[in-house]
Amino acid sequence: MYQAKAYSVTSATSPFSSDTIPRRETTGRDVQIEILFCGICHSDLHTVRDEWHSVMPTTYPCVPGHEIVGRVTKVGTEVTRFKAGELVGVGCMVDSDHICPTCQEHLEQFCNNGTFTYNSPDKHGTAPVTYGGYSESIVVDERFVLSVPENLDLAGVAPLLCAGITTYSPIRRWGDIKGKKVGVVGLGGLGHMGVKFAKAFGAHVVVFTTSPGKKEDALRLGAHEVIISTNAEEMQQHAGTFNFILDTIAADHDINAYINMLGRDGNITLVGAPETPLQVSAFALLFGRKSLSGSLIGGIAETQEMLDFCGSHNITSDVEIIPIQQINEAYERLAKSDVKYRFSIDMASLKAE
Repeated sequence: MYQAKAYSVTSATSPFSSDTIPRRETTGRDVQIEILFCGICHSDLHTVRDEWHSVMPTTYPCVPGHEIVGRVTKVGTEVTRFKAGELVGVGCMVDSDHICPTCQEHLEQFCNNGTFTYNSPDKHGTAPVTYGGYSESIVVDERFVLSVPENLDLAGVAPLLCAGITTYSPIRRWGDIKGKKVGVVGLGGLGHMGVKFAKAFGAHVVVFTTSPGKKEDALRLGAHEVIISTNAEEMQQHAGTFNFILDTIAADHDINAYINMLGRDGNITLVGAPETPLQVSAFALLFGRKSLSGSLIGGIAETQEMLDFCGSHNITSDVEIIPIQQINEAYERLAKSDVKYRFSIDMASLKAE
């Protein structure tokens, strides 16, 4: 066991502060990683403030971070896929049981015995719970370590490990969208990645937003059209014309307005998670044989596929790079959606302390 520098919170209302945390020494299948960048996900904010207490209560001290990019510093004797010096990533999971049907199908995100990168019981007993990427280093089973394309900007790669795979997976699963009309609801951390992926797959991409001021940026990111969803006339003009819609909104909203945008056999997939249950009109689905579904990140194999796709198409997240010392300010801004479109922490700033 060794001690690593980190930033943690000690309660739902306390600010982040400098800390040291235990990390296990590398076992046979482990990879030790020097963390270079770590993205800030909105789920970090929810967890830190214990806003998901009824489902996933937070154990303190809490070290968030599941959008990790780093360089391998040490590998265990049984590791075959990585060696010291290579660029790697770690996403939302660091372990699973490896034997259940979902793991056998490379869908580790649905494993009932999975281990999240932070705030999960630590199977190795190094600490009460796992600690995430707001730290100088991490040790992870090689089966949950991903290769990072060397041609991409690393600060922009970090959010791909959550925001990227969260949007890539449902778009990829929907099938061949080349030439199809695809909508993206919302233009935030998830939405802007949805636009980039849909465009790269050859779709005709349309962004739905309540903010006219976001139109120019949506077009810059690759959208072909922008619909102001509060404009009833614009919405009516496009009703019944979409093949697929990716809904990234985490706030309460009228899902039926977007179901009405779908054509026959169209699908709308939720990746945002509103606190209030959505009211769904059965008739909106019945007429047109439309479907409503949800999606949660992706398995390790699919996440690697996503990173390789990003390397081939030069796709990264739009980020604002911050030092770790500005983490409390970043959380205040994140709560106000005041970032385009993700914060990425330069972990070199932690060494300066």
